[in-house]
Amino acid sequence: MNLRENQEQQELDNLSPYAAKSAQSQGRQHPAEKCTIRTEFQKDRDRITHCKAFRRLMHKTQVFISPEGDHYRTRLTHTLEVAQIARTISRALALNEDLTEAIALGHDLGHTPFGHTGEEALDMLLPGGFQHNKQSVRVVDLLEEGGKGLNLTFEVRDGILNHRTTGKPGTLEGRVVQLSDKIAYINHDVDDALRAKVLRPEELPHIVTEMLGQTSSQRIDFLVHNLVDYSTNSNKVSLSPDVAQALQTLRAFLFKNVYANQLHQSERKKIQTMLRLLFEYYLSHQKKLPEDMQARINDESGVFTIEQVVTDYIACMTDRFAMKRFEEIFMPVAWEA
Repeated sequence: MNLRENQEQQELDNLSPYAAKSAQSQGRQHPAEKCTIRTEFQKDRDRITHCKAFRRLMHKTQVFISPEGDHYRTRLTHTLEVAQIARTISRALALNEDLTEAIALGHDLGHTPFGHTGEEALDMLLPGGFQHNKQSVRVVDLLEEGGKGLNLTFEVRDGILNHRTTGKPGTLEGRVVQLSDKIAYINHDVDDALRAKVLRPEELPHIVTEMLGQTSSQRIDFLVHNLVDYSTNSNKVSLSPDVAQALQTLRAFLFKNVYANQLHQSERKKIQTMLRLLFEYYLSHQKKLPEDMQARINDESGVFTIEQVVTDYIACMTDRFAMKRFEEIFMPVAWEA
């Protein structure tokens, strides 16, 4: 028995009966030789952390656009925080920690530059609309490794696709990531809004601070404990109804007071205009796309229309790369004497 097989047996012996087991995975889209050391979910985790899309997350906005301070969240720090929360929950519930981590690390690989503002812009431009969770699956299936994709397991791809609130993950590990994502971004967006002085601590809803805690760390700790206590020995993973309602109250408060903030709205219009102009430019200047992107335009599979190729290119951009391209294309260059 090699190391992988030993780990697979340990999962069968020790994990919850409701946990996903790597030895029972539904497999990959394309057959691949198994590692003698790592389980299938561990291989997926490693493939994600070593891919280009994962590295680009460090230069993609979470909420606050081009923040001046050093301590605002980026898409990468958000992803790592989700993974930490999700791993803690999975371990406590005896679920598959490796699967949970792989889903968490991959869940936002398809996110656009400039956070949800960029997503909204591309949603208006791409025929049929744009959703970052579906784009994340495109990244791991079609865009990474020069178009070969990462060839991830079904369970990881399912968790990535279904991590949004409206999704229905096929594993409890996927459900853990779905809730951990919400716990992370709601509390960390509050933290960043306070740092940016968009909010004051006393403005937070009293029901939230009284029930969940006064600080982000207190609230996260409380939510994790509540979720574990409410879900132990169950085939479902969820918060207790009253706590879930309190978290929803905080989320609604953020949408009204932070995401719809007047300054934020002003910057959103600039970003939407910038991405629209880039989209229109590359539609009419296909030769300006990278060569690998150009090659996909004539693909006969139907998954690469010109609009989709341009969307893939823009969605992969970091904030600063998008601004650099915009400046190069649309901003005048001073004449030298």
